[in-house]
Amino acid sequence: MSLRSGRGAIRALAAPFAATLVALAILVSLGTWQLERKAWKEGLLAQIQARAFEEPSDVAPEADWPSWRQADQEYRRVRLSGTYLADKIVAVHGLAELRERQATQGFYLFVPLRRGDGSLVMINRGFVPTELRDAALASLRSAPAAGTVVGLVRAPETRGSFVPENDPARDSWFVRSLDDMARARDLQRLAPFYVDADATPNPGGWPKGGQTQLTLRNHHLEYAFTWFGLALTLVGVFIAFAVGRLRGPG
Repeated sequence: MSLRSGRGAIRALAAPFAATLVALAILVSLGTWQLERKAWKEGLLAQIQARAFEEPSDVAPEADWPSWRQADQEYRRVRLSGTYLADKIVAVHGLAELRERQATQGFYLFVPLRRGDGSLVMINRGFVPTELRDAALASLRSAPAAGTVVGLVRAPETRGSFVPENDPARDSWFVRSLDDMARARDLQRLAPFYVDADATPNPGGWPKGGQTQLTLRNHHLEYAFTWFGLALTLVGVFIAFAVGRLRGPG
């Protein structure tokens, strides 16, 4: 191979080399991101284990609500008492695994609880299959208004890209947005969090509480290995390609 042809071969590798660097940077960044997600997920799991099984405490007082932070309070186990506003129920579309590995379509029934000081906390009373929703609503509306609930503090949801918007005018709910619920049901002094009720039976057996997912999938390490493995494969492919170009035909 002559010097001129060698320089030509090297120049010909410039574009593939640049493209390989870009792709390599993307693959490495994806692998690094998965490691960061793994650390975040492990922290969340530790947080759930530390808070969800402790003795129930009082919810944060209303004076602290403006500074309420999900990271500090979510999954805390709490107990609170008050009066259910059964005429303000919000039925949110959702799925629940009532049987192992079998998702059931239905609704989560959210009921405001007015505490002694007049403030409100939204309570997720639990899940009911679609065909039993009307009966469950009737049972909750006819049950005694006063009640005590033990459950886990949860943060409201934000709508994902593939989730329909709430339509309060049609009473059609897909997102656990406390702001939307407050506006639609004219709820004043509503807490910026809600409480997932535990599995204590409700009147008539439905809805069923205790639906909070306390185990989360954590496959981020496997995903990271996949991205880093693809990065190493890319490097190997480029080296083989470059060697072949530099050697030339024959």
